Amino acid sequence: MPLTLEQINAADTAQAARLLDGLYEHSPWIAQQALAQRPFRSLAHLKQAMADIVRAASEDHQLLLIRAHPELAGKAMVAKTLTSESSNEQGKAGLTDCTPEEFARIQQLNAAYNAKFGFPFILAVRGPRGSGLDRQQIIDTFARRLDNHPEFERAEALRNIHRIVELRLNDKFGSEPALGNLVWDWQERLAQYSDPGYAEKGQLTVTYLTEAHRAAAKLITQEMRECGFDEVEIDAVGNVVGRYQGQGAKWLLTGSHYDTVRNGGKYDGRLGIFTPMACVRELARQGKRLPFGIEVVGFAEEEGQRYKATFLGSGALTGHFDPRWLEQKDVGGVTMREAMQQAGLPATMEAIAALKRDPARYAGFVEVHIEQGPVLNELDIPLGIVTSINGGVRLQCEVTGMASHAGTTPMDRRRDAAVAVAELALYVEERARRDGDSVGTIGMLQVPNGSVNVVPGRCLFSLDLRAPNDPQRDAMVADVLAKLAQICERRGLHHGVEESMRAAAAPSDPQWQQRWERAVESLGVPLYRMTSGAGHDAMKLHEVMPQAMLFVRGLNAGISHNPLESSTSDDLQLAVQAMQLLLHGLAADMEKQ
Repeated sequence: MPLTLEQINAADTAQAARLLDGLYEHSPWIAQQALAQRPFRSLAHLKQAMADIVRAASEDHQLLLIRAHPELAGKAMVAKTLTSESSNEQGKAGLTDCTPEEFARIQQLNAAYNAKFGFPFILAVRGPRGSGLDRQQIIDTFARRLDNHPEFERAEALRNIHRIVELRLNDKFGSEPALGNLVWDWQERLAQYSDPGYAEKGQLTVTYLTEAHRAAAKLITQEMRECGFDEVEIDAVGNVVGRYQGQGAKWLLTGSHYDTVRNGGKYDGRLGIFTPMACVRELARQGKRLPFGIEVVGFAEEEGQRYKATFLGSGALTGHFDPRWLEQKDVGGVTMREAMQQAGLPATMEAIAALKRDPARYAGFVEVHIEQGPVLNELDIPLGIVTSINGGVRLQCEVTGMASHAGTTPMDRRRDAAVAVAELALYVEERARRDGDSVGTIGMLQVPNGSVNVVPGRCLFSLDLRAPNDPQRDAMVADVLAKLAQICERRGLHHGVEESMRAAAAPSDPQWQQRWERAVESLGVPLYRMTSGAGHDAMKLHEVMPQAMLFVRGLNAGISHNPLESSTSDDLQLAVQAMQLLLHGLAADMEKQ
């Protein structure tokens, strides 16, 4: 019989500890200390309590916990002295059936890892979905993590231990994250579509109105219909729009984008489409209607990868589609108008302008998004409340000096454009740090026609400067541009600057932020507030209606815009549950009015 929280909460400490035995390898002290926090409000609360105990423990205790775990396919497995839990996990991962070559490779990795870190390699071999990693995925992860810094790898080992424990707790309590699994599976299914040149390499790239983009839209459309949406369509700019009717006139707008960066991840944007889809699916299955309708939009273009038209999909809904975009050409010379026509879209401003939403019809906009950063991962917290989306400015810059012979031009006679930009890059780093929560990046830097034996006479570079509010952002931009002018004057150089994007900061609407906070608190996990350094479709909707966002923890240090971008089905389950609670909270608020 599965355990229940009622049993754990009602049992005396010794009995409760016995019921939780076998979670942390040979380390009963964690569960024993966590029991002091009873009563547990949810299984997520129990999981969090134990993770917090480990996080607060001394480094010595953390190392003892890590060293209590066996090596993967190591001596304990061969000698059959693993705990029953570890034996089951390693067996299900196929580590007992390694080929001689795989076994030899794992032993080589075990030796190298122990020599570098002084503790065994820990990996939750049941993986983010709980259904198991294959041996090649295990070996690839092993090899990749060998490159980590020792302090980071110690934390990564602990995070994997928490994941192992989470899955063992699910087994003990007979708990399955069914909705999280559904969202996880949808994202895997959508990731089968990728643009030519990337698909062949196993990389995910979906840019605006390509064949892969249109196939992704078709799949989302099909899944929306199966969920029970009343209306589903692909609109004039390629947005996928699903509507679930309510009992009142108001609508809640939600969603995110389904395009990707080049060689990107499976969760960026797409998580914000599938989470509300899972909520609508459950409402439809129960035959329930809320006092408001739910409109879920898979925005066609947010990243601006094929055309310079960032936030195209959400911008069309706010009435900010730039007509000049239609004549932009991609690298192959195809205009956006032509791409739209090839996709069967009308490609007229009349059709696009008709997409503009009337804000008076909407209660607001909410977006669920993977964090795209390391904060939640490092804190062992599954969800974060976004207080504001950073405002940003992007600049395309050029510094011009004099190309000259690298061997004959004395160092004090050079007009080196690249060195000037290098000096500016160091200043950008220092200036952003001064604010504490600003960020600055030179992401592109090029010396056109550069040569190994020529002093660079020209340097092209980008600037991306972001801050939580516009005055702070603008002050940083002014300081960086003043520094660029000062550097160029001192070095006898010329410079040019062109602004390519300016996005206002988007503070969360207080009432909507509080709705997210109440939902997260109800789940029994910590309430953590944070700003978003990345741009989101919510920034565009913020211009016309109240908005607020929820972040979901990512794996692999929260990396994003990268194939390693990932999350667990358990965290996705919490995101769906949080959104369900938000929907019911909004319904209760409306019924009071």
